[in-house]
Amino acid sequence: MEEFLEAVRKSIAQEEFAKITLSKSVPKSADLKNIYVRRVDLKEGFYLSFTYRYHTQDIVKNYSLDEAVDILDQHLGKDFLTGTLLTIKEDVVIQFNKKRKVRLQRRQPTTRQLPKRSHNKQKNYLIEESNPFLERLGVAANGKVLKAHQDKYRQINKYIEIMDALLEQSNVPEQAHIVDMGCGKGYLTFALYDYIQRQQGKPPKMVGIELREHLTDFCNQQAKTLGWKHIDFVAQDIFEYDNDKIDVLIALHACDIATDIAIAKGIQANAALIVVAPCCHKQIRKAMSSQNILDSILKNGILEERQAEILTDGIRALLLEANGYQTKVFEFISSEHTAKNLMITAVKQRQIDIELQQERLNQVADLKEQFGIKMHYLEKLLG
Repeated sequence: MEEFLEAVRKSIAQEEFAKITLSKSVPKSADLKNIYVRRVDLKEGFYLSFTYRYHTQDIVKNYSLDEAVDILDQHLGKDFLTGTLLTIKEDVVIQFNKKRKVRLQRRQPTTRQLPKRSHNKQKNYLIEESNPFLERLGVAANGKVLKAHQDKYRQINKYIEIMDALLEQSNVPEQAHIVDMGCGKGYLTFALYDYIQRQQGKPPKMVGIELREHLTDFCNQQAKTLGWKHIDFVAQDIFEYDNDKIDVLIALHACDIATDIAIAKGIQANAALIVVAPCCHKQIRKAMSSQNILDSILKNGILEERQAEILTDGIRALLLEANGYQTKVFEFISSEHTAKNLMITAVKQRQIDIELQQERLNQVADLKEQFGIKMHYLEKLLG
């Protein structure tokens, strides 16, 4: 602990300090999720600015160096199990296990550039602009995100923010097996691999599934260049993927029933965490034959399409809950960036509530009857 705090003081004195992140809150349900520390220069001198991230708000307080070191000493090993100091020369990570045994690691630097020190509020991004994988994927150049990819960069960081919270909530083992179905060019796949590797000190075992072979070849080449040995991209139809060892199942923008296939594989593998962002809802729209009070408005095509989306994803959430998952449906990123912006997250619970399961299945049956739907594809896959 003394070595970590001395590294903080030294990085400030030698003008090498980038930021500090406190993570892995104790307990996991604690309202205070993270603390982010950056340097700010004010008229009266420099301070360390602490951003206290709660579930519903951020609170910012400025402290002198001595005060900041005392506060870090108070929190680490008690309220947070991991502290990460980023400098332009090295990363210093202190980690406590459940018995509060501690270890310190020094790693190659994540960032090579000092951040701005203005007091204006800045977004605390979990993925730095200077991260090497961003340059390999063409998102950044010379440590800066390209103007054309600012939206992509914001999407990447929002995704990591969501996944960070979900991984804390779920019973995902260390060096988890993560499968990303329909990974495309791999922006989010690379981001998650990199983030987990930096947070835990060792990489997950990750597979990206994508039909287009030229994309998997590209991703494998970039991973090799980065020296990442535990990530692999495979050109394959997700329906054919048969590895039953899945701790985390991800499917972002898999079209129509491909999302159902991904969810089913996650459930059947007893995955601790399932995350999908659906795209297209053709199966239910074609199957709908509504016989209810909404008939008069569903004659309008755009409203019928939106109703099909609501039904498709609503039933998906209910079926996940029937299979023992705690489920949330929310907006992934603002609709100004993409129209397909819904995300469904599902965290596996320790056991299935039989009464709740039957209630959810009855609700699915009622919805199908109301809208004349004979079968939801996810039901068929789950048997």
